[in-house]
Amino acid sequence: MHLKRTHTCGQLRAADNGSTVTLNGWIHSRRDHGGLIFVDLRDRYGKTQVVFDESVTADAFNTAKHLGMEDVIAVKGKVVGRPEGSINTKIPTGQIDVYVDELEVLNESEPLPFLVTDRDSASEVLRLTYRYLELRTEDLQRYLATRSRVYQLTRDYFYGHDFIEVETPVLMKSTPEGARDYLVPSRLHHGSFYALPQSPQIYKQLLMIAGYDRYFQIVKCFRDEDLRAARQPEFTQIDVEMSFVDEEDVWGNVEGLINKLYKEVLDVELPEHYERLTYGEAMERFGSDKPDLRYGLELQEFAPYALKSDFGAFKSVLEKGGRVKTLVVPGGGKYSRKVIDELTRLVTHYHKGKGLAWMKAGETGLEGGIAKFFSDDLQREIMAGLGVQSGDLLLFVADTEKVALSALGALREEVARRENLADPDEVKPLWVTEFPLLEYDKETDRYMSVHHPFTAPHPDDVPNMESDPGKVRSRGYDLVINGNEVAGGSVRIHDTKLQERVFRMLGISEEEAELKFSFLLKALKYGAPPHGGIAYGFDRLVMLLVGTNQIRDVIAFPKTTSATSLMDGAPSKVSPEQLRELGIRLIDEGE
Repeated sequence: MHLKRTHTCGQLRAADNGSTVTLNGWIHSRRDHGGLIFVDLRDRYGKTQVVFDESVTADAFNTAKHLGMEDVIAVKGKVVGRPEGSINTKIPTGQIDVYVDELEVLNESEPLPFLVTDRDSASEVLRLTYRYLELRTEDLQRYLATRSRVYQLTRDYFYGHDFIEVETPVLMKSTPEGARDYLVPSRLHHGSFYALPQSPQIYKQLLMIAGYDRYFQIVKCFRDEDLRAARQPEFTQIDVEMSFVDEEDVWGNVEGLINKLYKEVLDVELPEHYERLTYGEAMERFGSDKPDLRYGLELQEFAPYALKSDFGAFKSVLEKGGRVKTLVVPGGGKYSRKVIDELTRLVTHYHKGKGLAWMKAGETGLEGGIAKFFSDDLQREIMAGLGVQSGDLLLFVADTEKVALSALGALREEVARRENLADPDEVKPLWVTEFPLLEYDKETDRYMSVHHPFTAPHPDDVPNMESDPGKVRSRGYDLVINGNEVAGGSVRIHDTKLQERVFRMLGISEEEAELKFSFLLKALKYGAPPHGGIAYGFDRLVMLLVGTNQIRDVIAFPKTTSATSLMDGAPSKVSPEQLRELGIRLIDEGE
């Protein structure tokens, strides 16, 4: 290669008119106009139109006639300003062309499996198989450039607030709690395994005990769990921990970073402090612990009206301690029975609800569905009490509290999607606080941590921890933006005895606690300061900043929802020799 670039393909402007330059890049498009060939030359900085003129450079022109899409070339030539009428205002280099004197073909491309100028020209499977080609597309180049910028802004913010960046181990002890660990066999210690970290949680607490009172890290984490569109088996966190703090200190620090990112990346001003809802309030009003506040559609209590009705199904649920809640859909009276059936399947299939009841508001009262079980006077009372207008739709779920709230929360999101209620340009951040410390798991017949076992219980609930564990609030909190959980954290337990009490509530015996967490329990005895922190889902945060709804778009080489890589074939088999060296024997599923 002798034509090394002097400028990038996004750099030249009208002020460069008359300069001799060299550009390197990929052929984005080519247009043959007889004696002139126009090529859009592209690199990650932008595009420049280069011109081959047969009357000036016949050799270069003749070679250019055979160039194809995505061939890699180098050109040397003169910058020429475009006439007024031919300026391309859509690209920064649109005021100039480069008229080529020399051409060097650096590499020819085979025919492409899809057009890198159009991501929609191929299925996601094909694009992931040729991910290195999809990464050339304009969208992904912009997304990854934004990701890189968010890295830099994040580090600048934490360095400016006296945080120290510390790398924690990638090979650690397996302490499974919740999702499964990815295990790594040890060659030197047969039968023993490392685990890849689901989170640096214990290490960052140890750093607080060690006196590093403000820590952060941009870190890879791994979870072997069932995947969804917004999850990956390996993901990136902004991990933060602080000593001598309470919730307000953590929240203020997070709000500062989020506000900086939205201002620097999108020029969006967010409020200095975000709205706050307790977990209980969020579930009662929105049926979700990550509600989207860009629209209303709040859930409403229906039990007082149900008790006055002749509808036995609702009364039966209430007698058993269940809940009857409703969602009033403005203008939803237009929904056909087919649409209502689709909403019913959402409740019964995805949220295990018993069913969905409904009524529509007409000019004189309620009609259809279960309206016949409500007297005229009661219908008028319902419409006045719930703010129902003619043409509205009322949707009801009667079930256990958990099912009723979550099912209506899902309906709220589905209605908002159908009606386009969420403004894509609006940003509504929210703190959800005071999560339950524990939740009961029927399959294992024991309580499980809602966040993790190191989350501190609410001080007011500590006296009743053993007597009523299901009602103990935690000092856990989540940051939610537009219905997406962006960060989650808590104030931690820094007292050994309290930590041991929580372990007992989780059914973790002294022997198991000693086996899994002895190093943490021992460390807590040596002057552990009060501390708390948070972990941001970095990939999800970048996803929101670039405006895509697919987390794979902002990861260079993502996995599919089945945790495989279509491009390189991971995970893959290994040789018998490798297994033998590790002391591992594979067994058939039937054994």
